[in-house]
Amino acid sequence: MMEQLSLFTQETDLNAPLASRLRPQTLDDYIGQEHLVGPGRMLRQMLQTDRISSMIFWGPPGVGKTTLARIIANMTHSSFVDFSAVTSGIKEIKDVMKQAESDRLSGLKTMVFVDEIHRFNKAQQDAFLPYVEKGSIILIGATTENPSFEINSALLSRCKVFVLHPLTVTDLCHLLHHALTDKRGLGNTTIHIEERLVNAIAAFSNGDARTALNTLDMAVLNGEMQPDGSIIVKEEILEQCTGSKMLLYDRNGEEHYNLISALHKSMRNSDPDAAIYWLARMLEAGEDPLYVARRLVRFASEDIGMADSQALQIAVSAYQACHFNGMPECNVNLTHAVVYLSMAPKSNALYVGYERAKEDAKRMLAEPVPLQIRNGVTELMQSLHYGEGYQYAHDTDEKLTAMTCLPDSLKDRTYYQPGRQGYEAAVSKRLEQVKAFRAKR
Repeated sequence: MMEQLSLFTQETDLNAPLASRLRPQTLDDYIGQEHLVGPGRMLRQMLQTDRISSMIFWGPPGVGKTTLARIIANMTHSSFVDFSAVTSGIKEIKDVMKQAESDRLSGLKTMVFVDEIHRFNKAQQDAFLPYVEKGSIILIGATTENPSFEINSALLSRCKVFVLHPLTVTDLCHLLHHALTDKRGLGNTTIHIEERLVNAIAAFSNGDARTALNTLDMAVLNGEMQPDGSIIVKEEILEQCTGSKMLLYDRNGEEHYNLISALHKSMRNSDPDAAIYWLARMLEAGEDPLYVARRLVRFASEDIGMADSQALQIAVSAYQACHFNGMPECNVNLTHAVVYLSMAPKSNALYVGYERAKEDAKRMLAEPVPLQIRNGVTELMQSLHYGEGYQYAHDTDEKLTAMTCLPDSLKDRTYYQPGRQGYEAAVSKRLEQVKAFRAKR
């Protein structure tokens, strides 16, 4: 399936989805991706100097990949051909390429946009290659998957990859207010909606502009019509439209920190039921799952540490799963990690040890590294006794030496004091043996 649009085709049908009616026509109307299209940024400069080449837009759904491609086509005065990787075959590709080559000879540029380009197989991707090489087309591919793995290396090497980020809550609130006032959107009707509900829609949408606009459109369509023709959108209507309670809280406000604190302390107290509840409270309120996952990674070392080093691997794996799956699928991945961390043996010895060392490090930043553990890699260093007296642990039967590795002023300091929970009990026993060995020597 392919769609060829004239240069300034605009979707103004009031029956079209709200996202289509409000699709920006210029960069000035485009919301988000400031790192690419903000003043002085690379993509904007490429457009302003008309130095557009083939490119890949990589990012999650609803962040403006298709919209940006259409804006580029308008700014470069190109014929815009829209492919769907789901329904287009090699025959359709070759037909368009033939027309594009003819247009090129007539001085007309053709921009080919391929949504979900990662769904094209190798043969389909290869069909674009010769036309990209000789400049018959400017190819813009959009993908939610890592292009390094999903795009043929030959094609990828001829395309610039731009990473698009999820829209922020601020971006989405701006977009929703625009939708409520623009005549192409909902601006022909007076709509009463509380600011907290606009924020709730933005948080619920998880960085996806299409989801945000569709949710707003559905809430307005199901709002309470007033005698004067205005519409009131209430919280109950929004809950029905989203299929979930609007557990409203500001991601940057007090409740945000209260909830993450509740999750941490429930896991620390080995209470999986409470931990799952607070996790659900955060996710269902629209919290970024990657934020939660990052906090779990910290918790794994701060509150469990050497008592169960597998906890850190579980937490990191949960972060990766959130990145791959997104919401709502990653909720069970986070639950997996939260329960594991709740039930793991606890130790804060790593946290306490670092804090102790930090205080000494801040007070004694100039303490010299002992000569015996300096690396004497030059003759001058060796003449200054760098590395002199170094004892190589692997040369001993015990794999231990009595060599001191702390500065003389700190040689008796103890930072790491292992607990007795889980595997750390074995670590504690081993450390006692090491210290006893050194004390004898």
